[in-house]
Amino acid sequence: MRFSVLGSGSKGNCTLIEAGSTRVLIDSGFSGKELLARLRLLDIAPESLTALILTHEHDDHIKGAGVLARRLKLPVYANEATQRAAEVKMGKLPLLREFGVGEPFTIDALCIHPFAVSHDAADPVGFVLSDDGNSLGYCTDTGAITRLIRQRLRACRAVILEANHDVRMVKEGPYPLPLQQRVLSSRGHLANPDALALAAELAGEQLRLLVLAHLSEINNHPDLVLAEARQHLPSDAPVRLLLARQERACPLLEVGW
Repeated sequence: MRFSVLGSGSKGNCTLIEAGSTRVLIDSGFSGKELLARLRLLDIAPESLTALILTHEHDDHIKGAGVLARRLKLPVYANEATQRAAEVKMGKLPLLREFGVGEPFTIDALCIHPFAVSHDAADPVGFVLSDDGNSLGYCTDTGAITRLIRQRLRACRAVILEANHDVRMVKEGPYPLPLQQRVLSSRGHLANPDALALAAELAGEQLRLLVLAHLSEINNHPDLVLAEARQHLPSDAPVRLLLARQERACPLLEVGW
């Protein structure tokens, strides 16, 4: 299994996962034109995509979903509440498939297990995606690390995890108070220390590859995230660490690294 975070942040989110000839996207928060350009830079033919899977209905996760699905005739997978909340924004889709939160389903070579996260959306989810022997965890847009999230991610060899903000930067930054409160709440976004504390736990389990994603361009900085990583991750931890970027895609990464 291989994957690439095609872009992550408040301006757009999308991740490619492939297993054999199966290629799925998690979310599509970029314009169709931008997303197709990023795929081609990785030598991925857009026509080879199998499906699109949605975590929740916020614009930075579904902005290009309808256009992409119609252009490539892709089935779109989402839970019932996300479907209802997103249908006006996405428009008519060629094929809509519903999954239940907590109920695994398959798309060709991939087994996908959706799990609940804590975010101010209709019914937001993360995913564990598995093929023969390897598992990738995807967990962004959550304001809290729950027992369920820990359970789902602990067996993953690779994890894409939100490290959205530095708390001090939020409190001293330009956001108005209501927006600060939203970001910092248990249904907002994940702070650097919380993300890295979870990563340290997972490093003692199966984790070997960690991609930190959804970094705020206003309330965070890569140097702060890396400093937190040095504090939390043991120096001898066998974990490769990368930061996903808003403006460009990560390289294709092997889950079993």
